[in-house]
Amino acid sequence: MASLDRILDIEALRRLESRAEEAGVDLMARAACAAADWITSRYPRPARLLIAAGVGNNGGDALMAALLLHERGYRPDILVPATPASPATQRALTALRAAGVEPVHGLGAAQYDLIVDGLFGIGLSRPPDAPWSELIAALNASAAPILALDVPSGLDAWTGNAGGACIEARYTLTFLCHKPGLFGASGADLAGEIELAALDCPPDWLEAGRGEVNRPDASPLRRRRDSHKGSNGSIGIVGGACGMLGAALLAGRAALACGAGKVWIAALDPALAVDTRAPELMLLPRAHLPAADILAVGPGLGTSPQASALLGEALADSRPLVLDADALNLVAADHALADALSRRSGPSILTPHPAEAARLLACPSSAVQADRIAAATTLAERFACIVVLKGAGSLIAAPDGRYRINPTGGPALAAAGQGDVLCGIAAALLAQGMDAWSAACLSVFVHGLAGDDFQREQGGAIGLTASETAQRARHQLNRLVGQTLFDKLVGLTARTPQSP
Repeated sequence: MASLDRILDIEALRRLESRAEEAGVDLMARAACAAADWITSRYPRPARLLIAAGVGNNGGDALMAALLLHERGYRPDILVPATPASPATQRALTALRAAGVEPVHGLGAAQYDLIVDGLFGIGLSRPPDAPWSELIAALNASAAPILALDVPSGLDAWTGNAGGACIEARYTLTFLCHKPGLFGASGADLAGEIELAALDCPPDWLEAGRGEVNRPDASPLRRRRDSHKGSNGSIGIVGGACGMLGAALLAGRAALACGAGKVWIAALDPALAVDTRAPELMLLPRAHLPAADILAVGPGLGTSPQASALLGEALADSRPLVLDADALNLVAADHALADALSRRSGPSILTPHPAEAARLLACPSSAVQADRIAAATTLAERFACIVVLKGAGSLIAAPDGRYRINPTGGPALAAAGQGDVLCGIAAALLAQGMDAWSAACLSVFVHGLAGDDFQREQGGAIGLTASETAQRARHQLNRLVGQTLFDKLVGLTARTPQSP
């Protein structure tokens, strides 16, 4: 994983800042330059700019950027609601005044092309109180787009929650490393378009950390020309109780679309002899564990005694396993099943949504959403498995504490059956030889790309069905695999000496 994708916690970021200070590197000056460059490249003179600065270092970033913009020929208005507390911010304000730039008093009737939010940074640990909350509301009410520096003011940089007033940014320019709160929970709506300015810090200054932005590698899926269906693995999907057969079919169709060589459906409801939409699916006449390489249990499974017995058999099996939907609810309700899951010898992937995660953790859904990283990593450690906590900024967590936050996907995926499709994609990637961590990361990424593809094509997020998502995921998966092959070929060409 590239250093630019690392996520550092607040303590690691403070250590990085201290190291920069010891090395004589002025990170505030670099952040200000990055912000000024961002604005200059998108808003040429004579754009009207309002720079809103708080009392701390985030305000210093904003005021130093305002000084640079002034030197470049802009005439930015600066809004400084309170006396700066940070020495660097005080110096920036003094320099602006010396250059003839005085703070304005409130928004007034001025019409701005861009507002820059430098009120609070990553250290804010409580909701902004008055008058800051009132100022945030006024900035949001302006017709101008807002560029947030580092994080939108009022947003928790790690949980993505906003307990009170929060800037609604169209753009966020974040510094040094990505912040998970920009991608998940409320941050997914409040951060807008996210761009990282690493501030030219040497990669070895960034500690490894536990978190990363999810940018998975699809190259393991490249196929040899000398392949056959057995080369791409087989999957047994267990689910489809009466009235819920469609869930198992969606998972099976997605598994086929994303490359599995063979797929069996072991449905609790035996009503369907063939899937006319996907006759390649093999529907078993009775529900039992198929003789497949990979098992996926849960889509439409229900919570009957038969469902519980089938899940128990799957947990006692050593084959790679994907658990979704009612399989997770059964584990949450039965200590014996939970113990069997945590003791499995084979790899497991769990794909809960927040309510299912809450049942597994015996806590309210609100507690899961309050700290999604903690919820996902706790589940992964407790059950010794890979966990995909679905939602805005889906999280992939491993038992050793690693996690990734997914940057793809959005509201187009908020529809019935999408979890079944994700389950089928993850099983398909396992069947093609990927390990559980890699399969979970790539399946979430591709599933999200399918939703993004629909939203871009349709101009909105309404109406994407799970059936269509499977086909779009196939397209995105092939595109990623093709891109990795192209990159490899370009690299080989670049290293090949030219003939004399």
